[in-house]
Amino acid sequence: MGVQAPKELSNLEELQTLETVVSSIDLAEQLKKLMQLRSVLLLSARDEKETLCFQAFQPRIIRGQWAMGTLNCPIFLSHGKYLKYVALSWCDLVEDPLGMLAPHMPNLAYLSLNRIGMLVGNTLVLSAGSFPNLKTLVLKHMHDVSELKIIDGALPCIDGLYIVSLSKLDKVPQGIESLRSLKKLWLLNLHKDFRTQWDTEGMHQKIQHVSEVRV
Repeated sequence: MGVQAPKELSNLEELQTLETVVSSIDLAEQLKKLMQLRSVLLLSARDEKETLCFQAFQPRIIRGQWAMGTLNCPIFLSHGKYLKYVALSWCDLVEDPLGMLAPHMPNLAYLSLNRIGMLVGNTLVLSAGSFPNLKTLVLKHMHDVSELKIIDGALPCIDGLYIVSLSKLDKVPQGIESLRSLKKLWLLNLHKDFRTQWDTEGMHQKIQHVSEVRV
């Protein structure tokens, strides 16, 4: 999962790459001095209830993040325009994570959400214009989610959409046929009624432009 950050980490003011560091209470205080971080920052909490709060962290550029734990003041809200790759696991969020992240990450190419808890609501919405450069979207083990809406104009460049183990998702994602650039679509281990709904709506005919479909 990661190693403990060195006690004198904040003295490495020219550090550009930091990987696989376990989050701790004082980590943010050390990170705020690392103004040259440019590559991949991997942050993992020691348990899923530990809050990751990096409000004091103000990097000039940060291109990748892997965060595990409860996100309180996520740094990508301020620096998301630099991010290309984001994978979040075991995070508790108040609202729809897609709606929260999309306005701040216009250049994101890869997004994976795994075991994300939603305290309010059970619907994910991809609004028009969401993630204009996203190529791959992975949604896994999000057991609060029962509905996904894709508004026309969302994900204009998407290549792969992988929706796996959303146990309450019993409806075909609204607007999924509008993803004209889609090449791979996985809809696996969903609610027991999902496949019936898929067949009833004749979805295989509606998405014939997708070269690989697994349901």
